[in-house]
Amino acid sequence: MAQNKSLLWGLLAWYLVLSGWTAYSPVDREFWAIASILPALLVAGLIVLHRWLPLSTASYVLITMFLSLHTIGVRYTYAEVPIGAWMDQSWHLGRNHFDRVVHFSFGFLLAYPMEEAFRLLAHARGWLLYYLPVMTVLGLSGLWEIIEFWVASSVHPELGITYLGSQGDVWDAQKDIAAAFYGALFCVTLLMIARRLRRPDDCQFQSIASESA
Repeated sequence: MAQNKSLLWGLLAWYLVLSGWTAYSPVDREFWAIASILPALLVAGLIVLHRWLPLSTASYVLITMFLSLHTIGVRYTYAEVPIGAWMDQSWHLGRNHFDRVVHFSFGFLLAYPMEEAFRLLAHARGWLLYYLPVMTVLGLSGLWEIIEFWVASSVHPELGITYLGSQGDVWDAQKDIAAAFYGALFCVTLLMIARRLRRPDDCQFQSIASESA
């Protein structure tokens, strides 16, 4: 328990240090401020609800990994992330695909924490454990694209294309949603395979235990 608590404090410290680094001279400070609001609210919510909704250490690690990727993207407005530019130059992708990586990671890294939350809160079982996280990722991805539209057109229209990060791709929003959807599908598929492979061992162990009794 003490080790888990130390790890959680370490994850929080890592996120705060990373956020502090990205806050220092970002490419676009207005973009950084707007795009950092929802992650900050998520972290605050996880802290407040920790006792009521204690997720596993694995879930907190996965959430921190996603937040780290998002925070780095916000630092460079996604379109100017150096590693994405390197990928574009090396493989001639035609654009900086770091934003697509983060959208895929949203589905892949957060589907398991969502699955765990549905197990704890809604006592979901069976196929719902795999269906609900995928649909939630799909819905939240669509909501994020709507929020981007609201901000770009109403709150800060001067940010325009910078905030949307479409990089000239008219299908950018749909591709981002699809990337998150594929990430979530990949995650739940791995979960199903891992649990299916583990189940025979559990049954064999229970059979041996009953025979010994």
